[in-house]
Amino acid sequence: MATPEPTESPQPPRHQTPEEFRAAGHATVDWLADYLAGVADRPVTPGIAPGDVRALLPDRVPEAGEPFEALLDDVDQVVAPALTHWQHPGFYGYFPCNSSPPAVLGELLSAGLGTQGMLWSTGPACTELEIHVLDWLVDLCGLPDRFRSDGPGGGVIQDSASSATLCAILAARDRAGGAPAIANLVAYTSTEAHSSVEKGVRIAGFEAGQLRAVAADADHAMDPVALAEAVAADRAAGLVPCIVVATVGSTSSGAVDPLPAIAEVAAEAGAWLHVDAAWAGSAAVCPEHRHLLEGLDRADSYCFNPHKWLLTNFDCTAFYLADRAPLLDSLSILPEYLRNAASDAGEVVDFRDWQVPLGRRFRSLKLWFVLRSYGVEGLQAHIRHHVAAAGALAERVAAHPRLELAAPPSLALVCLRHVDGDDATEALLAAVNATGEAFLTHTRLHDRYVLRVAVGGTWTTAGHVERLGDLLDAHA
Repeated sequence: MATPEPTESPQPPRHQTPEEFRAAGHATVDWLADYLAGVADRPVTPGIAPGDVRALLPDRVPEAGEPFEALLDDVDQVVAPALTHWQHPGFYGYFPCNSSPPAVLGELLSAGLGTQGMLWSTGPACTELEIHVLDWLVDLCGLPDRFRSDGPGGGVIQDSASSATLCAILAARDRAGGAPAIANLVAYTSTEAHSSVEKGVRIAGFEAGQLRAVAADADHAMDPVALAEAVAADRAAGLVPCIVVATVGSTSSGAVDPLPAIAEVAAEAGAWLHVDAAWAGSAAVCPEHRHLLEGLDRADSYCFNPHKWLLTNFDCTAFYLADRAPLLDSLSILPEYLRNAASDAGEVVDFRDWQVPLGRRFRSLKLWFVLRSYGVEGLQAHIRHHVAAAGALAERVAAHPRLELAAPPSLALVCLRHVDGDDATEALLAAVNATGEAFLTHTRLHDRYVLRVAVGGTWTTAGHVERLGDLLDAHA
C-alpha cells in the first residue's frame, strides 16, 4: 500500500483582532444610540410586503468573509427599515417589550462572556448572581418570603412566562401522580387566560378536554364560584384537580383574578396554584399596586416578566416556587457527563433542573444592571408615569362622544371601542395605525371588537399618550 502524501494542517479562521473588535463594537453602539435617538421619527410598522426582505438578501453565504462595515450597513439599509419598532414611543400593541441602555450593555457582556450556566460548576457567578437578584426582586416587589432562596422555595429566570407556566404544570402533574395518573387529572384556568396555559397543558400530555375553561365575571376575571363548581363536579366524577392557573393582568383586558378566593378552592382540592402576572407583576415595585397580589402567599408558583415592563431586555421571566422539590423531581436527569463534586455534595443550585432545556444564558446580568442603574426610585417612576398617562387617556375616552371604555382601566392598559359598533372600531384601528405614529392591537371582549392601548414602552411619555388621544379624536 502506498504511503499517503503528507497534508498541510488546516488553519483556523481569521478572527477579529481585539482592536478590530473594539472598533466594531464602538460602531455598533453608535448605530444603536443613533437608532434610539431617531426611532420616534420612523413609522412604527414597515410598509413592506411578505418576501421583500428576502429579495434583498444574497442567495448564498459569501465565500470570503466581508468587512464588518458591510454588515452594519445592511442592518441600516435592509433590516431596520423592515422592522416593527417595539421601542418606538408610539408602540401600544400587545404588551411592551422593554429595552434600556443598561440592559443592552448587560446583554452585550453576557454574549461576550459566553457563559453556559447549566450547572453551578459551569458558571458559579452566573448561578449565584441569579439567585441573589431573584431574592432582590422578592424584596423589591413585596413578594411572599416563601419565594426566597433561603427556604424550600426560590426563584429562577425563565425565557418567558409560557415556559414558567409549563414548568408549573409539569411539577403539578408529577406531584399529583405523574404519567400513570394523568388520565384522571384536570387543570383549570379562566376563559380570559393566556393561550400559553392551553399550550402548556398539551405539552405536558393532557388531552384538550382535561383543561377546564372557567367562566369569567363581568369584568373578565375568573369567577371563583364557577371554579368551585367545576372542581366539585370533577371530584364527584372521580377526577383529580391537578392545577389552577390564575391571572393577574390578563392579556385582553388586564383583568385580575381574585386570588384569595381561588387559593381557597385550590387548597381545599389539593391542587397546585400557579399565578401568572407576566405583565402586571412589574407594577408591584410600587407599594400602591401590591394589593393586586393579595393572596399570593398561598400560591405554589408565580411568574412575572421584567422584560415586559421593568426596563429589561427580552428574555427575562422571574419564576418563583414555594417549594422547589416537585419541579426538581419532575425535571432532574443526571447523566454521568454532568456529574461533578459540587453537585454531588448537594452544596449548590444547578438551574438545569429548574427548566426544560439543559443550557441557559447569563440572563441575570442584564437584570442586575437594570436594578442597580435605575434603583427603586427610577423603577417606580417608570411604572407610575405610565399608569398616570394611561389614566389620563382613559378619562379622555370616557368623556368622548364617540368612544367608550370597553373594560375597567387596568394599570397602564386601556381598552376602548367606538360607540357605532365593531365596524367603526375596526376602522378606527386601521386609521390610527396607518398614520405611522402609533400602533394598536385589538381583542374581543363580550364578543365585541375592542382596541387595546398598552402604555409601557421605555421611551413612551405622557406626551406621546396625549398625542395618541389626538389621533383617536381625529379618526373617531
